[in-house]
Amino acid sequence: MPVSLLWAVDVYGRVYSLSTAGQQWEQCRDAQMEFKRVTAAQQCCWGIACDNNIYLNVHASDLPVRYQEETYENQRWNPVDGFSERLLPSDRWQWSDVSGLQHQPLDGFRLPSSSWEWEGDWYVDENFEGEPTEKGGWSYAIDFPATYTKDKKWNSCVRRRRWLRYRRYKAMDTWAKIPSQQTTLPDPFSDISCGGWEISEEPRGRLSLWAVSLQGKVWFREGVYHQNPEGSSWEEVPLPGEVVQISCGPGDLVWAVLWEGQLIVREGISRDCPKGASWAVVDSPSPDIGAIHVAVGINVVWALTKDNKVWFRRGVNSHNPCGSGWISMVGEMIMINVGLNDQVLAISCEDRAVYFRQGVTSSELSGKTWKAISVPRDGDRSHSSASANSLQSAGCFFCGEVRAQSVLSDVESDTEKGSTDGTSCLVTSTSPESFVDAPIDNSDQPMETPKPRIPKVTSDSFISELVSDREQGKTSRESRAAGPAVPEEETNAGEEEVKAPCAGGAISPSQSGGPLDPQWSNVDLEEAQVQQAQTGAALDTADTCSLSSVATYTLAMEDPYGVDEHPLWAWVSGGGCSVDSHSQLNWFNCSMNTSSLVQSVQSMSLSVTPAQTAAWRRQIFEQLSERTKREMDNFRHYEQAIEQSVWVKKGTMQWWRDWKPHKWIDVHFALEQFSGPEGNKDGILFIYYNFYEEKKYLHAFINEVTILVPVLNDSKHTFAIYTPERTKQRWPIRLAAATELEMHDWLALLSVSCCDSRKIQGPPSKQAIWSITCKGDIFVSEPSPCLEAMPYPTACDQMFWRQVGGHLRVVECNSVGIVWGIGYDHTAWVHTGGYGGGFFQGLASSTDNIYTQTDVKSVYIYENQRWNPVTGYTNRGLPTDRYMWSDASGLHECTKTNTKPPSPQWTWVSDWAIDYSVSGGGTDREGWQYAADFPASYHGHKTMKDFVRRRRWARKCKLTTTGPWQEIPPIPLSDVTILPCAAQSSVDVVPLWAISNKGDVLCRLGVSALTPAGSSWLHVGTDQPFKSISIGAASQVWAIARDGSAFYRGSVSAQSPAGDCWYHIPSPSKQKLKQVSVGRTSVYTVDENGNLWYRQGVTPSYPQGSSWEHISNNVRKVSVGPLDQVWIIADKVQGSHSLSCGTVCHRLGVQPMEPKGQSWDYGIGGGWDHITVRGNSTEPPRARLPSLTDPSATAPRSPLPVRNTEVSSNAVG
Repeated sequence: MPVSLLWAVDVYGRVYSLSTAGQQWEQCRDAQMEFKRVTAAQQCCWGIACDNNIYLNVHASDLPVRYQEETYENQRWNPVDGFSERLLPSDRWQWSDVSGLQHQPLDGFRLPSSSWEWEGDWYVDENFEGEPTEKGGWSYAIDFPATYTKDKKWNSCVRRRRWLRYRRYKAMDTWAKIPSQQTTLPDPFSDISCGGWEISEEPRGRLSLWAVSLQGKVWFREGVYHQNPEGSSWEEVPLPGEVVQISCGPGDLVWAVLWEGQLIVREGISRDCPKGASWAVVDSPSPDIGAIHVAVGINVVWALTKDNKVWFRRGVNSHNPCGSGWISMVGEMIMINVGLNDQVLAISCEDRAVYFRQGVTSSELSGKTWKAISVPRDGDRSHSSASANSLQSAGCFFCGEVRAQSVLSDVESDTEKGSTDGTSCLVTSTSPESFVDAPIDNSDQPMETPKPRIPKVTSDSFISELVSDREQGKTSRESRAAGPAVPEEETNAGEEEVKAPCAGGAISPSQSGGPLDPQWSNVDLEEAQVQQAQTGAALDTADTCSLSSVATYTLAMEDPYGVDEHPLWAWVSGGGCSVDSHSQLNWFNCSMNTSSLVQSVQSMSLSVTPAQTAAWRRQIFEQLSERTKREMDNFRHYEQAIEQSVWVKKGTMQWWRDWKPHKWIDVHFALEQFSGPEGNKDGILFIYYNFYEEKKYLHAFINEVTILVPVLNDSKHTFAIYTPERTKQRWPIRLAAATELEMHDWLALLSVSCCDSRKIQGPPSKQAIWSITCKGDIFVSEPSPCLEAMPYPTACDQMFWRQVGGHLRVVECNSVGIVWGIGYDHTAWVHTGGYGGGFFQGLASSTDNIYTQTDVKSVYIYENQRWNPVTGYTNRGLPTDRYMWSDASGLHECTKTNTKPPSPQWTWVSDWAIDYSVSGGGTDREGWQYAADFPASYHGHKTMKDFVRRRRWARKCKLTTTGPWQEIPPIPLSDVTILPCAAQSSVDVVPLWAISNKGDVLCRLGVSALTPAGSSWLHVGTDQPFKSISIGAASQVWAIARDGSAFYRGSVSAQSPAGDCWYHIPSPSKQKLKQVSVGRTSVYTVDENGNLWYRQGVTPSYPQGSSWEHISNNVRKVSVGPLDQVWIIADKVQGSHSLSCGTVCHRLGVQPMEPKGQSWDYGIGGGWDHITVRGNSTEPPRARLPSLTDPSATAPRSPLPVRNTEVSSNAVG
């Protein structure tokens, strides 16, 4: 779980943040003034300061906030001057925007605020639609506006070029005032709320910011997104009444509270209209008592009424934002907030503590109970936290008993006097109706302790005296007793209880964050000093060697911090705090208890001298020696017993039979294992089936099994067993278990048996080859030394693959043992060095270095429609058309109701929603793509010739598993590459490059064999988003942009890890590249049509190369290793039984003089999506055989020559 922050403001206006991995509130030291309230998102936090202005705090990240300014220079040709700045009167401006309607000279651009700075000067963009332009960056056309081309023609009368300049947001991790940009300022703001980041992913990091002014008006901040975090302007939103408070959820929920106590709901919020269209009025939960506060999440609404009661709104969702009814909840709160994952936080009206709602899940949105967050602040002193144990739920209540009778009488008289002067505060005692569970945990105490009580009538005067004493700067040693942790045996009969001070009063917290500024006058100062002196004298007489040391603390009054008082909170915001019901938080356990208990145990421990320790060690050694002699030495002449055993495990399964008609039949499945005299283990698999009432069996030797693959689908729990012969046939043994648990048991058992027979155990080696199936399962193979040997390499269908726990989409490695992976949700993971995880238990998995791993992926279905002259576009198609709800191919019917997650391990975490991020052509405002017919090329706008249309619906599902992977937050990635080192390399810092899911190029610093996760990211500037990147053995970096163009990064070295500039490399003719892989000297790319290309002419002096040469087609992925070995994932590979997509293939005949190789050797196949051989740097043995001259001998495993294997198809599966 990535670390995120909970934000809060105390009654003094100081802003604090609490990390999900932390145990104390951290104060924002850079805040120059007090804040009234804050609202947080994951990437930033907004706040209203005491000057009623809005401030923004953008969290620092390795990914900078950059905004690209652009303008176009336009020129027209004339016979005298040629192309010049002299334009016709009807032409566009000489410097304009892309449309030509707006005048944009270079010197007309200004920084929006002081929070920005220019990165550099203006420069010409020399890239045009994925292709490099001629020097100068000009593109030509007949006239304005028209279609531009990069080549100048005889009729090109106008030309233009684009100028770029970047500005960077520099006010990171500090509070920056939002510029008004308006002549008349809105009213001073009184409330603010941000959300809406789940409405649309475009533009990137988009937010909705709502604000309420003191006059009850509502304002919406336009143009807030990642590259413009401040937004652009305020827009007033019409209202049915005056608003006092507003709340915006991550989605399309916006609720507000009116002065009269009613609530209003914003309707019509959508991707194209984030402000919404209208308001709907919802009555207060209580007819007589109006609402004062509301908080919304994704599917929840919580409200508070004027009597501080808590209410939950049921039936709320995006289709019904108003909900259906109110449910009264337990607790009395003054403020409530809904964070990420609909988690709820609130501030109690009794003690002003922040409470967290436990038990909130997607199935139980209302949660179960409130629990106080009891952690210290960073200004507090741990050794002086006398109230730490007693304040776990209620804060600063001094409960329990005090030993000095005379002190009690004085305190009691003060509270009586204070309760009559009108400044007292009434606090009701905690009852089962107000809190479900008492969050006071005294489990650390060695003896039973009395439960703390919160008194009913209290006063400020006691606190006033404590504060005034600290202001006097007394140097005498005085002490105070902690409340509820005093053991019963330490109390005296007849002692009276001290009345606790009111938490609702204005108590000045004792911390370094700000000066003490009490808002009241001190009463009976001299009497208070006498009381404290008596208290200190009484406590100094206590027996400090007794168990009371667990709960009794002494406090030196020269300490300027004083007692750790309970902070009084005024506002809390969890919009950027990512927790769920399974999160392990350290917010509820105060570390003071543990430390004090350890101290008390140490004080009670016996004093052991070194002489005693030596005597004990000698005595233990003698006893062990006698035991060894008695149990072992007397039997050494016996012959060693050797177990030669056979055991069998049987079960019933279903088998997908080999002959037609193929169908599932019931079989008996048996695994027979035996161990030989040398201890080696082996086994045989038996499948017993009936063939025309005749019993037959199929068998496979365990040492011949090359891989066990889970093939989970929505109907059966199936897995496949491959052998070399079955791999050639493209027809594995497919079995189905009755339950998922049974399938996992068999897979784990068979995997352990296969590893035992091959004597493979422990974590993968540094040279291992990694691969991933299309379902996200991770496999690893230990390469043999002869895998790349010439002329007879090890056939890759002989390779043994074993599964590693976890779930990934991409994995990359190198030969020093650094392995990174990327999940379907773009989360980055690093291999911990463990093995197993997932369904591997016991000896099949390492006990440490196994962590919980989650992954989220989207399931897509398509809604298809055909146009007819009467009704327009409808779901009534022709008889030959595809299903009106289908998959991408249109061959399978997929409706919203019958589409299930990919396997039983996945669970839905969202509803179906229109997906606007469809690649290729884009969509219109409703998500539709248009075409002339099914299937065809789709585009995002309707034309006269478009008779069909489709739109994609997406639904997210989540998988939770375990594996030897540790998360690397916080930047999501789409691709990663690691420098392929030589076998004997001793590189200290390993270059690692990556691409974020938004297309930013990043360089990881601090990556080494000891710290494979690295330390931080270094951003590498680009003019457009990228999608693939690879670094070669000589630090040559190649990348592919999203428009399909190739780039080379110049001057990358250990001294300059990010290089200096990008060189645009022309793509193969009429092809858009999608992936690149660089080895020692070879550069290979794959285009969007599945063609594999080799870059010719790459030399150390000219690393960009000269031209592209076509090698093969039907290629999905390519991986080039540190020895320039080439492996691919190929589609449409023909076997003797079937055709398979996603097959691991090895390029044969690759050698320094022939880097392109000669033919393909086919390995494991059917359902593979990714492979990396960048860790295998083992030099093959050099065998010189006469058969080297025979060209047929160089490819013994290839069934067809290279050109015959290139099936003439451009479709990629």
